[in-house]
Amino acid sequence: MTDKKVNKASVIVLAVSFIVLIAAVLVMWQSGTKDHGIMKAYQGIGGDFVLQSAEGPVSLSQYQDKVIVLYFGYAFCPDVCPTSLGLLSLALQKLSKEELNKLQAFFISVDPERDTPEKLKSYAAAFHPAIKGVTGTPEQIAEIAKRYGVMYMKVDLPGSEMKYAVDHSSRYYVVDPKGKIKTFIEHGTEPGKIAAALRAVM
Repeated sequence: MTDKKVNKASVIVLAVSFIVLIAAVLVMWQSGTKDHGIMKAYQGIGGDFVLQSAEGPVSLSQYQDKVIVLYFGYAFCPDVCPTSLGLLSLALQKLSKEELNKLQAFFISVDPERDTPEKLKSYAAAFHPAIKGVTGTPEQIAEIAKRYGVMYMKVDLPGSEMKYAVDHSSRYYVVDPKGKIKTFIEHGTEPGKIAAALRAVM
């Protein structure tokens, strides 16, 4: 390769790198990324839904006077979900009784084949009584996940008693009393920061 071609290739590489860098900066600026994994709301994401709990149908519109915390996962999850729900539980324990009365948390299953409303009730309540487990048909879950920007995928586990796992994104969605997403909290955020983010929306 001649020096001229090498220089041309270098310019192209630098140009592409610069474009990628600018794009990353713009994404961070638009999303309003903050420290500790807490981010401002995106427009056009979310919305009301109706899913099934062990006590019957539930929807976001039933809780218009409360701050809502949503987490998408599944009861057979070996690590990410227990960690996330455990951190959320510790955060909820930092809230006063009055603050807890202003909040409702939902654990939405992305594994409707195995997670019945009854199973989800006991699973979610084991972490904190303010967390309600809900599910729906595979079509309902897929539609809601798409609206909330949740990624999940079934992964077969040949030879395992579990038969399959579900890889999924992991973040909390904080919805204000008007039904609008106000904040995303990323996986691994410490309980004190989660509690502070919830108070900020109350």
